[in-house]
Amino acid sequence: MAALFLGMNASAARMDMVDVSNNNGYMSTAEYVSMRNEFGVKALTVKISEGTTFKDGYAASNIANGQAAGLYVNGYHFAHYKTKDQAIAEADFAGKTAKAAGLSVGAVLATDVESQEANNQSKATNDRNNAAFMKEIEKFGYRADIYTSGSWANNKMTIKGKTGWIAGYPFVPAGKKWYTNNNAWQWSGSVHFRISYGGFDVSQLYTDYYTAGQKSTVKPTNKGAVKANNRKNYRSYASAKWVKETKTYTLNTAVKLRTGASTSSKTITILPAGTTLKTDHAIIQRGYRWVRQPRFNGYGYLATGPASNTLEYVKSGAAHTYYTVKSGDSWWSIAQRNGLSMTTLASQNGKTIYTTIYPGQRLVVR
Repeated sequence: MAALFLGMNASAARMDMVDVSNNNGYMSTAEYVSMRNEFGVKALTVKISEGTTFKDGYAASNIANGQAAGLYVNGYHFAHYKTKDQAIAEADFAGKTAKAAGLSVGAVLATDVESQEANNQSKATNDRNNAAFMKEIEKFGYRADIYTSGSWANNKMTIKGKTGWIAGYPFVPAGKKWYTNNNAWQWSGSVHFRISYGGFDVSQLYTDYYTAGQKSTVKPTNKGAVKANNRKNYRSYASAKWVKETKTYTLNTAVKLRTGASTSSKTITILPAGTTLKTDHAIIQRGYRWVRQPRFNGYGYLATGPASNTLEYVKSGAAHTYYTVKSGDSWWSIAQRNGLSMTTLASQNGKTIYTTIYPGQRLVVR
């Protein structure tokens, strides 16, 4: 669960709802008040749990502080279930954890379905499992919904009209209005608020489902600030442009693949050194050069290096230079001839310096 709202443009994406987790750290009531008063945020959705063992350590404080700020507070559970029985078990765990954290009866407790486990299931299996989770979570007094990516909605699982919280990140959100037939559209994972650190997931609401089933009474106290802050943020966002770039990179070091082009966006996975990947767009923003990787369920984003050395973490191009081992060669002699350390040479070939090499063997040297 990864830019900015033009307060004066009714067709622009709004920041109606923010979702937070342990990735955002401790969030104070003052921060939520600022989001409400200066940016127009109405609702907050808090990560509660994951699987059947993980409890978000910040859930209770996020719920309490969000409520104290006057926001409508909901929750979400990151799902790993593969069967109906596992879905019921995860719902029981999520419901009990939400109760203990102080999530109010009547709030939404959505299932966040974007895991590899779900990707490996058929649409029918995911539909069955999601239905079982939602039916079970309602026993705790919570209202159910499904969060997933736009590329998965009605492909990997059924999302009925006027339901669902759908993620899809346009390059420039101003003027966009996606997934209007659903409850909510998460349109960015890297929005910045004035007194909070890092980037945040934000969503535009199309129904009153996430505001306690009623018309929102949460209003910003400083409408001028809402317009000014978002106009300023939009200019900053618009100054950085995504450009088309079809390239293949090989990683020099381990790099985090994220849900958005921001160091505060959620980590999808950590790609090890030596990984080769294809990208389709690039941008320099917030101190790094970022590229976008098309994936089976949307996109992933990774930094190729800091703005001062934009390719520090990668080698451009998939082509390698090979050397054929000759009699008398050693890791040391080959490394010396190619300006490498023995460790680097061995590592990029998936070996260690203690591995025996033989004449005729091909080694990657570039």
